[in-house]
Amino acid sequence: MVFLYIAIGVVLFILIGSFCGYFIAYYSPSKRKVQSIPHLDGGKQSEDGKKHIKELISYVNEISYEDVYIKSYDGTSLYGRYYHTKDEAPLQILFHGYRGGAIRDFCGGLMLALKSGFNVILIDERAHGKSDGRTITFGVKERYDVLEWVKYANSRFGDTCPIILTGISMGGATVLMASDLDLPKNVVGIIADCPYSSPKEIIMHFCKSFKMLTKLVYPFAYLGALIYGRFNIHKSSAYQSVQNTNIPILLIH
Repeated sequence: MVFLYIAIGVVLFILIGSFCGYFIAYYSPSKRKVQSIPHLDGGKQSEDGKKHIKELISYVNEISYEDVYIKSYDGTSLYGRYYHTKDEAPLQILFHGYRGGAIRDFCGGLMLALKSGFNVILIDERAHGKSDGRTITFGVKERYDVLEWVKYANSRFGDTCPIILTGISMGGATVLMASDLDLPKNVVGIIADCPYSSPKEIIMHFCKSFKMLTKLVYPFAYLGALIYGRFNIHKSSAYQSVQNTNIPILLIH
């Protein structure tokens, strides 16, 4: 009987620890409303830098756009903003970072793309902004969302429209992880700004940054994703994917 109690205690400890790992790393606790001026507190920017970002965000919010909704491969509803520069222009699809905001992360990149003559789709990743979902999967499922956005673009603009996939941080890793999927030939380039090499590596990095015992904490993060998030963080990595693609890639770090 003692051994039974011990076994039950061990199982409960693993389940509770895994849930904590899931909740901290992957769960999006509430739908974040798109803010016109997101909070920039706690960042490393100078006051002048923060002011510049807020000015860019204000300017971006004055540009007209079209709301776009699509369904991903698993039925998740995804949201994006379409910015039109001119007919038959090449297209950039922009993917923001972990727990970030599309407008905040791309207030500068969007302006650069538009001034360079691109049409743009600025998307909310799943579990962010106006997109559905509660679980952030560090690119494991999001990479298939990339493919769905490309399919949408081709259905709307035709499969001869040149497409560049651009991502920052988790978005950068996500577009790299999508590079070895069955992307059409009109995806002519990928731009990845500050991506990580794999979900596993970035989670281990954060554990070390917060002075956690990585070998003790990481298994709970792994099990939390598997049990509660229903995905395997070992299933994909940017490092593996880029070895299996011929799409030109620009890395910024």
